[in-house]
Order: sequence, then structure tokens, then C-alpha cells
Amino acid sequence: MAMTLRNGDQGQAVRDLQRQLLAAGYRLSADGWYGESTESAVRRFQQSHDLVADGIAGPKTLQTLRAGGADPRLMTGADLQRAADLLGVPLASIQAVNAVESRGSGFLDDGRPVVLYERHIMYRQLEKAGHAAAAIASRYADLVSTVRGGYAGGSAEYIRLANARRIDDACALEACSWGAFQVMGYHWQALGYASIYEFVERMQRNEGDHLEAFCRFVLSEPALIKALRGRKWADFARGYNGAAYRENLYDVKLARAYEQFAKVAA
Repeated sequence: MAMTLRNGDQGQAVRDLQRQLLAAGYRLSADGWYGESTESAVRRFQQSHDLVADGIAGPKTLQTLRAGGADPRLMTGADLQRAADLLGVPLASIQAVNAVESRGSGFLDDGRPVVLYERHIMYRQLEKAGHAAAAIASRYADLVSTVRGGYAGGSAEYIRLANARRIDDACALEACSWGAFQVMGYHWQALGYASIYEFVERMQRNEGDHLEAFCRFVLSEPALIKALRGRKWADFARGYNGAAYRENLYDVKLARAYEQFAKVAA
């Protein structure tokens, strides 16, 4: 699991982070305690590399520290500000949504965008395309089904996708969620993309395009954009995650994250 360090953490991993920051020219003590000075140094480092400046040393920040420069595919502070302007909300709201609702990274280590193939969506898309979905499901139950499941995770999802594309290319791409915010491919038309292939091509570019797809999705759902603008976090979490949002405390996490980011901006 990718490491994330934040204010209040302590130990060798924090000390290693502090030493990396010292080597990068930031003044702080390598005492193994992630306090205000470490959080401030992390935030300044993030700002200087146009990363999301939240003061949390997540995988992207740690990777940039090790590499000495940011991956151009990573989400930037400018991307978040554009999203806030597009949606008509404070930057802190978008920062909160990014912190809670995104997967943390929109790309696999091999450079491909994160996908999750949904076999029950494939069944539905095949029916819409005029295929005999039930007959296909009887032959390929792991790829086409009326019930969700069969997940492999990570890069193995691309094996499932490749096999599904042999059944119907467009339907298979539409049956995947894509990128950092896991926007479903079948939304492509409602979100203003010319085709599923344009949507996929955009998802292959960078996380800024992932965030743009998320913004288009929110704008296409009146209840979602109303909840986000009104900071009605339970309503937003319910609309974005479904009824199970309570189990994961998404609304509580969003509210807390917003308060933290708004405090920093004040």
C-alpha cells in the first residue's frame, strides 16, 4: 500500500521525509515528528512543484521528492483552481472532494489510467447495442453478468477489459470506470465527449482531464452541483457514492477536509 504521511505522524518514515526535504533546501529538524514545521515545508514543496498543496505527503509528493521533479500527468493546483471556477465553488471544496473522493492516483505504475471493469454494466450496454446479452453471459459469465463482481484489481483489470473488447469494443470501454475519480465510460455522451474513444483518449492524458470529467459529471447532475455549492456534504456523498456513503463516513470526511482546507486558505 502506498504510504501517506500527515500532521501527527511520527517515526522513521517521517524522519526520512524530513531528510529529503532538508536535502531539497527546506529548513526543519529531522526529529521524526510530523508537526507544523514539516507540514509547512511539505506544502511549500508542493506549491513549488505545482502539486496539490495540502501539506500531506502522499504518494505523489513522495515520488516527486525522490525524482526531483513532478510527473506531468499528475494533478496540479492550477487544475483544482480551474475546477473550482468551473463549478462555482470555493477552492477548498474541490480540495476536499479530491482528498476524499479521488483514488489518490489516476494512473497505474505502468502509466495506464486506472480502470475498473463492471460486468453488469457490460450486460446493459450490450443489450442497448442490440446484442443477445443473456446468451453472451451464458458463455462469458466472468465478463458479462446481471450482477456486479469478478473484480481483479489494478493492472489485472486491463486483462478483463481486453477480453471484453473482443465481445464488443465500445461496450467494453463504456463498461469501465476511468481515472482518479472513476467516471463511468458510458456517460461520455452526456458529458459532451464526441465518442467513447475521445473520452478514453482524454483519460489517458493526465489527471487534469480526469478532474475535468468529474466536473462535467457534477454539472450534468443538478442535485449534485446544488449540494456541492451549498456544501451539503451528506447530499453530495449520497449522490456521488450511493446510499452506502454512510458506511464509509464520506460526508463526515468531506466536511472535515473542507474545514481544514478553508482554514489554510483563510
